[in-house]
Amino acid sequence: MTCNRRGPLRGAIEVPGDKSISHRAILFGALATGETRVTGLLDAEDVHATRRAVARLGATVSQEGREVVVTPAETLREPDDVIDCGNSGTSLRLLAGVLAGLPGLSVLTGDASLRRRPVRRVIEPLRRMGAELIARDGDRVPPLVIRGKPLTGVKHELQVASAQVKSAILLAGLRASGETSVREPERSRDHTERMLRGMGVPVRVDGLTVSVTPSRPTGTRVDVPGDISSAAFFLCAAAGLPGSEVTVRNMGVNPTRTGLLDVLRAMGAEVTVAGEREVAGEPRADVTVRASRLEATEIRGEIIPRLIDELPVLMVLATQARGRTVIRDARELRVKESDRLAAMGETLAAAGARLELFDDGCAIEGPARLGEVSVTTRLDHRIAMSMAVAQLFAGEPVHLDDVSCIATSFPSFFPLLDALCPRAT
Repeated sequence: MTCNRRGPLRGAIEVPGDKSISHRAILFGALATGETRVTGLLDAEDVHATRRAVARLGATVSQEGREVVVTPAETLREPDDVIDCGNSGTSLRLLAGVLAGLPGLSVLTGDASLRRRPVRRVIEPLRRMGAELIARDGDRVPPLVIRGKPLTGVKHELQVASAQVKSAILLAGLRASGETSVREPERSRDHTERMLRGMGVPVRVDGLTVSVTPSRPTGTRVDVPGDISSAAFFLCAAAGLPGSEVTVRNMGVNPTRTGLLDVLRAMGAEVTVAGEREVAGEPRADVTVRASRLEATEIRGEIIPRLIDELPVLMVLATQARGRTVIRDARELRVKESDRLAAMGETLAAAGARLELFDDGCAIEGPARLGEVSVTTRLDHRIAMSMAVAQLFAGEPVHLDDVSCIATSFPSFFPLLDALCPRAT
């Protein structure tokens, strides 16, 4: 696909439901007693993978008007075949926690990209609880084979903050004897804690430590807010394109996810948050970003887990800020759907950006005039969408070799971009 749009971006939109919350609503609903009714569920391939997975475990997922209804089985069953998680690392890692204590044999796999993503950080804590797990290449990458066993609650201390690993351990803890606790070096997104608490599970949070005891969730109603990680592409474009003003309505503003807004403010963008409210345990608001002259900033430390998925498009925005933007402590970007640091660094450099890559981040000098570039998306949806935003700053065509990957998280990305930038050609 060739992107060749002209800004500014102006208008108000709603982005699809938060992917992290959507996964959890389906999976936790399958674990519950009684049905769970979900509005605003993300309709994208990654969430479809979780829907298919819980069906293999005996749950039923159906559509009733605007609601998705999850009806659990009386007891989870051993899957009758391999569970294909597609491109969804969230599906695979959270399911590992569920299956660790489920009697029987389970196999989790996925597409070529997922089969390159690391799983040892999930395997090791679950083994400490008594589960049997083995993966390919010395337990490094999927497929992941799990033989469920009786589990024992253990105190875990993670070396890297990860909501997916934390959630897998907590889900295993629901079936373990005794208390299971997880301590992180920094606070990661807390959708699991919020939703489990809303479903009646006694979750204890003490600083950076989260603990659960054996429990089964109770079915409830979940209303999924708009995904800030999806909104990020439009908000970053609006911040850097003169004359732009974009409002994203009903966007999730969970404080463990709003590092993006903090960085935009630090760079000098005008950010307005209105109509703050909490629905079904998750805060949301209408967020407006107006273009402004941008200054470089530093992005590192505890803020990184709060914006890890937004860093690729922030790298794009940094090319338009005056000065040297530095990103550190983001080694996690190297083990996403692609090595996002390398992919974005190489691609932005080819487009004319001035940058230096580090093992855990990068430094970007701006402002830079970006030019026409051909992009290998590496089947990574965030690379594809970030470079579509880069084209707006370049004012020249950007050629994306494959945009099918965008369907994993944000199928309506290009229609929404066109709605805000109607002079698309």
